Amino acid sequence: MSQASETENDNKLSVRYYDENKTVLGTAILHLTAVEISLDVDADRDGVVEKNNPNKGSWKWGSDGHGAVLLVNCDSEQTYWKKPDHDKSFVAKVSDLKDMSVMVLRTKGPAKLPEGYKLTIASVFEPCLHVVPTPVPYLGGDAEMKFYVEGLRFPDRDFDGLVSISLSLLEPINSALPETPIFTDKVVFRVAPWIMTPNTLKPIEVFVCSTKDNYQFLKGMRNLVIKSGYKLKICHEYMNRGDRWMQDELEFGYIDAPHHRFPVVLDSPRDGNLEDFPYEELLGPDFGYVTRVAERKDVSSLDSFGNLEVSPPVTVNGKNYPLGRILIGVAFPTATKGRNMTKVVQDFLWAQKVQEPVALFSDWLYVGHIDEFMTFVPAPDRKGFRLLLASPDAGYKLFRGLQRDGHGQAKLFEGTLIFDNTILDKILDNEILRAHNSYVQHCIDWNRDVLKRELALDDEDIIDLPILFKLEAREDEEECRAVAYYPDMVNMIVLGKNLGIPKPYGPKVNGSCALETEMLSLLEGLGLSCTFIDDFASYHKLLGEVHCGSNVLREPFDYKWWNLEM
Repeated sequence: MSQASETENDNKLSVRYYDENKTVLGTAILHLTAVEISLDVDADRDGVVEKNNPNKGSWKWGSDGHGAVLLVNCDSEQTYWKKPDHDKSFVAKVSDLKDMSVMVLRTKGPAKLPEGYKLTIASVFEPCLHVVPTPVPYLGGDAEMKFYVEGLRFPDRDFDGLVSISLSLLEPINSALPETPIFTDKVVFRVAPWIMTPNTLKPIEVFVCSTKDNYQFLKGMRNLVIKSGYKLKICHEYMNRGDRWMQDELEFGYIDAPHHRFPVVLDSPRDGNLEDFPYEELLGPDFGYVTRVAERKDVSSLDSFGNLEVSPPVTVNGKNYPLGRILIGVAFPTATKGRNMTKVVQDFLWAQKVQEPVALFSDWLYVGHIDEFMTFVPAPDRKGFRLLLASPDAGYKLFRGLQRDGHGQAKLFEGTLIFDNTILDKILDNEILRAHNSYVQHCIDWNRDVLKRELALDDEDIIDLPILFKLEAREDEEECRAVAYYPDMVNMIVLGKNLGIPKPYGPKVNGSCALETEMLSLLEGLGLSCTFIDDFASYHKLLGEVHCGSNVLREPFDYKWWNLEM
C-alpha cells in the first residue's frame, strides 16, 4: 500500500498509495492534532504552582509528603452588610483572591481544538468547592489559565477534607452518544483544618467585656495587659447586653496554607447575649468565622468554651503532637446520664485531625468547665510548660500548716462585701466541707491520671494549687455539683510570663494573703510574674473567674500542620 510519506508541516501528514508498478493510485492528507494539557497545583507545598508535578493527583502527610492545601474562605472582605466570602457567588474584592488556592491549566497546541472536542472540569465533592470559570475554554497556543479555588466547609464527620478536581478532554462520537474522555488529569487538595492555640503561644490581643459592675476587674485587666505589652479590646454593653463570659462564647484558632493564613473564631452553640459579637465584631478581612449549631435541647453549660482547651506540644509514646491536643469536658464515661459537649461540636473537633482530642470528666462541676480545675503555663525547662491543677489536698495541707503555726483565727474574704467572719479553724473543723473536697479531689485525680497518660506527663510536670470547693445543688436537679469555695486561682489568664490570677481573699498571715504567698512560691520559680485581679463580686459570685471573663487571640504555630506524620 503506502511505500512513502512525507510531512508537509507539523499538523499534516501526506500519504501516497502505489500499485505494484509504482504507479500513484492516490494521495491522502492525514490531519494530526497534538495538544499538551496539564492541570497544576502547588503539590510540593512551597507556595509556587509547579508544572505537572507527578504527585499532584494524591495527598500525603509528612515533611516528605505532597498534595495541595485549600483554605475555607470564611473571612469577609466586606465590612458592611458582611457575610463569609464563601457564601457569596462573586468575588467582592481582588484581595479575596489571596484566600484562595491557585490552580493552573496549562495548554500547548493549535489555535483551536477540532470541531466538537472540548475541555471540562469537575470536582468530586461539589458542596465543598467553588471552581470558576466553568465550562473551561481552550485558549490555544502556549497558554496558561488561572483558577482560584476556595473551600466552602471545614472537615467534619461527613467530610474528610479531601477534594479532587479532574480535567478531561472529550471527544465527540455522534449526536446520539455522550462524549468520550480521551485524556484526564487530576489534582487533589486537602482543606486546611481549624487549629487551636495554647497558652504557651505569644498573645496578640486580649478581649474582655465591660459591664455595669466589673470596674475593678477591668481596671486590673487593663493594667496587666498594658504591662504585658499587648492590645486590649473591650466589648461594651451595647454589644454584650450584660453577658460578661467572653471565654464561653468563642474560641480563637487559625487556618494555614503555604500561600496564606489567618485567624478564625469558632462561635460556640451557647449563644448567650454575646452571640452577635463573634460575627459582628470579629468577622472581617483576614479574620474568619465558623460555628456549629445544635438543636437547642442538646445545648448545655458544657457547650461553653471554658470547656474547650488545648495543650502545648507533647510527645506521647513516640507519637508527636507538635500542635498539642484538644481537651474537652464530658460526663463520666460510665455514667448513664449527665451533661456532655454537644455532638456537632465534638464531631467538628475530631475531624480536624491535627490536635487529636482528649476527653476529661467535668460534669462533676456545677458549671462543668475544665478551666475550673486546670490550665497550662510556660516553663523554662522540662517540656516547656507546667500543668496547673486545682487541689483540695494542697489547700488543706496549706491551711493545716497555718493552723499549726498559730494562725487558726486568720480570716478569709476580708475586703469583700460578703465578709462573714470565716476563719481558718472553722473551715478545718467543717466535716461536711471536708467530705465535699474529698469527692472533688477524687474527680480531679481521675483527670490527672488521664492527662498524665494522654499527654505523657510526669508528676514533676504538674503543680498542685491550693483550691477548695463546695457542693451545691442546681435548681433543676437533685444532684450536687462543685463550685469554688473562694476565687478559683487556676482559672487565670496567661500572657507570656505574666499571669492574671483571681485574687483569692485567703487568710491573712503577717498582713499578706497566705494563698497569694503560696502561689508566688509555686510559680515565680518558673520566671512567671503573678498579678492578682479582683473578680470576686463581678465574676466569682456568678460562678466564674478571670479566665471565664476573658479571651486571648494568639500567634499561630510556626509548625506547618501538613508536616504531621499521620
